[in-house]
Amino acid sequence: MKSPKTLLHCLTFTLLLAATIASADASADVVIVVSVKNPISSITAEQASKIFLGKVTTFPNGDNAIPVDQAENAIKDEFYAKVAHKNPAQLTAYWAKIIFTGDGQPPQRLENNIAVKKAIANNPKTIGYIDSNAVDSSVKIVLTP
Repeated sequence: MKSPKTLLHCLTFTLLLAATIASADASADVVIVVSVKNPISSITAEQASKIFLGKVTTFPNGDNAIPVDQAENAIKDEFYAKVAHKNPAQLTAYWAKIIFTGDGQPPQRLENNIAVKKAIANNPKTIGYIDSNAVDSSVKIVLTP
């Protein structure tokens, strides 16, 4: 028979494993969207990364691109991990350097999926990322990283 301490450790491990699996399943898929009025139909991850990191200010077709970020959340973390290959600490360090050197400013930060969709619907030059479950007729997906 196993000791109560061993049983407690097994139970704790099982609960942590279950929570990890549940949170992985609960994570949403991020998509990059633009206004339905924007003429572009697709964008590469590299192009999106350059826009959101302030390295370029235009879409591939030459039109101005205005990126909008989300507040600190899982969607933002997933976007930057998949598209720019940066974790939150790396992203913070990147923007600190860019701001310090005067080479740019980070994208405007909006509260959530709804705010991003509203900004995009109101300005065809805007590009953002949202949870795929939040896509509606006001935006179109140009990349699923």
